[in-house]
Amino acid sequence: MSVFEWHAISNQPAAIDWCQIETVLLDMDGTLLDLHFDNYFWQEYLPQRYAEIKSVAPELARQSIQQQTQSIRGTLDWYSTDYWSETLGVDVVELKHEVSHKVATRPYCVDFLDALRNADKDVVMVTNAHHDSLNLKMEKTGIAHKFDRLITVHEFDLPKENPDCWLEVHSRHAFDSEKTLLIDDNLQALQSAQSYGIASLLAIFKPDSMAPAQEVTGFPAIHSFDEIMPVLES
Repeated sequence: MSVFEWHAISNQPAAIDWCQIETVLLDMDGTLLDLHFDNYFWQEYLPQRYAEIKSVAPELARQSIQQQTQSIRGTLDWYSTDYWSETLGVDVVELKHEVSHKVATRPYCVDFLDALRNADKDVVMVTNAHHDSLNLKMEKTGIAHKFDRLITVHEFDLPKENPDCWLEVHSRHAFDSEKTLLIDDNLQALQSAQSYGIASLLAIFKPDSMAPAQEVTGFPAIHSFDEIMPVLES
């Protein structure tokens, strides 16, 4: 049973019983980090630079990338910089570095990570991002040292949308599903974790600071980490 007291109408968790949580699994893009960087890169910057490099019309470049993106959404290739570099014939990692100044943490991210460490929780990042993207974002944000483990699903070729992914995560960093909290903006990832048996699941209302909030059904959700900050017992 979840450790949330949950108001179903608002999707807001009233509180988390942190005494019942040992491990916190955290997504990266859209959860810890502002998804605006990724949305800007894939929807605007990559089509623009692809058009320049390949000498094609910008609108044609945008349409082509959008079509390819939709055709593999939710698969491992969708997240793979290797796949996209080979498919498009451009160095996607290099292009990401060109706009890496846009990489940013979400509100209260660092404070939340510090509070988890101070509360002696096991803190693990589990991301669908490719190693190249993970390395870039850890370099830009400087938060890698705040985790007990950084796991990218490209280590075992299963996206978080697949329930078997969590078996692989467990094999790399053991956790008690009944005493584990997963926070992720990806509702399909939360559904697969629920199928696996992770007891406490939390979504994010506004992964991209420059976009409207997403509709969240079936899971409690927060706007920022200050809503669930763990407090040490006196």
